[in-house]
Amino acid sequence: MTQIALITGASRGLGAALARALAPTHHIIAVAKTVGGLEELDDAIQAVGGSATLAPMDITVDAAMQQLCRGIFDRWGKLDLWLHTAIHAAPLAPTGHIGPKDLTKSLSINVEATARLIAYVSPLLGQTGQAVFFDDPRAGQQFFGAYGATKAAQIALAQSWQAESRKTGPNVQIVTPAPMPTATRARFYPGEDRSPLADPAAEAARLLLDIMPR
Repeated sequence: MTQIALITGASRGLGAALARALAPTHHIIAVAKTVGGLEELDDAIQAVGGSATLAPMDITVDAAMQQLCRGIFDRWGKLDLWLHTAIHAAPLAPTGHIGPKDLTKSLSINVEATARLIAYVSPLLGQTGQAVFFDDPRAGQQFFGAYGATKAAQIALAQSWQAESRKTGPNVQIVTPAPMPTATRARFYPGEDRSPLADPAAEAARLLLDIMPR
């Protein structure tokens, strides 16, 4: 039976790298707002003989996520793997100068959408599926107020779900990727030398070795 992997935030960076790495063994359901990025990903997946369902959706739109998960149930009846890489990186700013719109968007994408997706995806994963979250611990660092606080809240949700499902499933994992030359990092460190950073494809392969059951 085909293994089904849902990747939220799949159009670029780590999400796209994970999708490419999983393509030989999984049908990829790729969710992102960037249509062009999803189309490039689809070409890459087809090039290795894989298959994908492209879902150009905004994870903050509740009705869209309900529709997505209902569509997954109607077509496949389950999910084997959910990788949640979607994140909003608000501009760095002193805590007292965080823009209201930046904070609202950070809360909406990083926290509220994650909580809703856990509720909708959990029944699809059942007792044996896996959910994976990707930590980037910035809480308390200077100028990272909006991102650090909402990323920490996202991971706190994942940790609670992990504790609650330890005996019943699904298997919830939280991993910390090495720094990579992604668009998210470029917003934080626009002038840094990117040559020492981990290649996303290599990092995706490394993470999957730890994530996937043997």
